[in-house]
Amino acid sequence: MKIIIFLSFFLSFSLFAVQDENIDKNNHKSHDGSNPFVMIARLTVKPGMVEEYLKIADDVDKITDQKEPGMLFHNFDADPDNPLGFNWTEVYSNSEALVIHLTADYALDYVGKHNELADSFSIEIYGNLSDEAIKEVLNLGLPFKHFKTTRVGYVRESKFK
Repeated sequence: MKIIIFLSFFLSFSLFAVQDENIDKNNHKSHDGSNPFVMIARLTVKPGMVEEYLKIADDVDKITDQKEPGMLFHNFDADPDNPLGFNWTEVYSNSEALVIHLTADYALDYVGKHNELADSFSIEIYGNLSDEAIKEVLNLGLPFKHFKTTRVGYVRESKFK
């Protein structure tokens, strides 16, 4: 009897694992970089530098809007608990859009100015990335946390085309 229960459990688990693999492929949750994802960059500005920092944030925001159609959402938000804390919230259409952003001259110029005006910068990404995109994030040398997509969730692909 125990053997029959074990075999039933094992077969059920095996079928479930095969179904999970198909779900990932069907929902484009692979690591090929074709899926949209969210990036949150958290930073703390040095005391007395907020207005100057808002200027460089505004400058890079305007250029990004003009040059990066793969950046679907780009917002700079103030931390409600810390007057020196801010977050960039960004939605990308795919990993290629992130690579374009991270390697653009104006984005690299922003990072250089950031180093003069701020104390911290960390990146969180929610969703799967291509290997190339991960490499570019790591090249920044910033703290980076990657929340990979599980089998739960979906993308309304028609909204991202």
